[in-house]
Amino acid sequence: MIITKKRLSRRALLRGAGVTLALPLLDSMVPALTPLAKAAVTPKTARFIGIFNPHGWAPEYWQLGSPGPVSELPFVLKPLDAWRDSVTVVSGLDATASMPPPGETGGDHSRSAAVFSGVPPKKTVSEDIYLGTTIDQMIAQQYGQDNALPSIQLGIEDQSALATCPWGYSCAYVNSVSWASATKPLPHEANPQLVFERLFGDGSNPRERLARKQAKASLLDAVTGEIARLNNKLPGADRARLNEYLEDIREIERRLHNVAKSAEQSPDAEVPFGIPESFTEHINLMWDLQALAFRADITRVSTLMYAHDVSMRSYPESGVATANHAASHHGGASKRVEDWAKINRYHVQCLPYFLNKLKSMPDGDGTLLDHTLILWATNMGDSNFHSHRNVAHMLIGGAMGQHKGGRHIKAEGSTANLLLTALHLCGVEKDRIGDSSGPVLL
Repeated sequence: MIITKKRLSRRALLRGAGVTLALPLLDSMVPALTPLAKAAVTPKTARFIGIFNPHGWAPEYWQLGSPGPVSELPFVLKPLDAWRDSVTVVSGLDATASMPPPGETGGDHSRSAAVFSGVPPKKTVSEDIYLGTTIDQMIAQQYGQDNALPSIQLGIEDQSALATCPWGYSCAYVNSVSWASATKPLPHEANPQLVFERLFGDGSNPRERLARKQAKASLLDAVTGEIARLNNKLPGADRARLNEYLEDIREIERRLHNVAKSAEQSPDAEVPFGIPESFTEHINLMWDLQALAFRADITRVSTLMYAHDVSMRSYPESGVATANHAASHHGGASKRVEDWAKINRYHVQCLPYFLNKLKSMPDGDGTLLDHTLILWATNMGDSNFHSHRNVAHMLIGGAMGQHKGGRHIKAEGSTANLLLTALHLCGVEKDRIGDSSGPVLL
């Protein structure tokens, strides 16, 4: 038997004027006669996504019963019914790093950066900020250095106007939940157009990129010739997979163009140019960009902030007009508690779109969802009292076979214990992080 298959590099790029286009995983990237699960192009550790949603959930509307298999999800988590087998709900942990230091009160909304570090932020408004490296960056530092981008940081709320923060804490602790080191917070980008350019634009050619934007030309137009030449070399299955990937990119470009066009026609819009006014439209664009970045192996790590603490954004799609932070302080009034729970449910309702995307994208011997770990985290258990006790978290996705869902786990100790668990699931072996006392047993 003669094997003539030619292998295409997993790091193959298509280059054009102001464009660097990474490719999805194709069969042609796998050596002949090599099982896909054992191929060097197949990731050996899970991709990681850290989702931060401030102010917690209404306890009365999310709490589950006894630990064990979950047969029915409560009101807030109901939108995840179809994904129940991929979800583990973890309760009982306390966000101790977000609690006020001994002898102090207040500042609960100024310590949200601790959510992925397990380290209390240093109280300062000067440049001597200090927190701790977050788990997303620990994963990126170990497994993301061969990617075009070790990690990406996304947001759904523009924070450029957030100039001052109360209680003597720097705004750095509110603006970022991703820290490359104890003194280096990473900015989160809320503009989908800028994220798109970062993923697929060639930073070395800003003039060509600007010219393409001004001409309203597609990024793909710059690599048409390269695509044609590559397609001539690919087998049918790979051509279909590549064309599907390119169509996804073109569709995102179309939606970004529509957002910009809408902004031009609505000069009184309350959001910065290029950012959709609709939260659903905005977060769906960000989900799509994250999925494409994983599919093309541009990065393996990301964080996404639904909002920052003390967010005054409202969500008409939830059926509630009250702003996020104001709704979280409901005073125990039943109607206002219900409204807060509706906002919580709406936020969860936005997630299945992304899960569907990951599930639909082949990745090696499985799907992107099979090979990804999502940690949904928050900093409060009951925001009405600024309580950091019994803070609900979720683990979602297969994590390369390391995570099995469909369960409710009641744990004890600090939320840092779950951070340690997430690190282990992603192949980062550490004995502790922050004030952890040991991993949560899954």
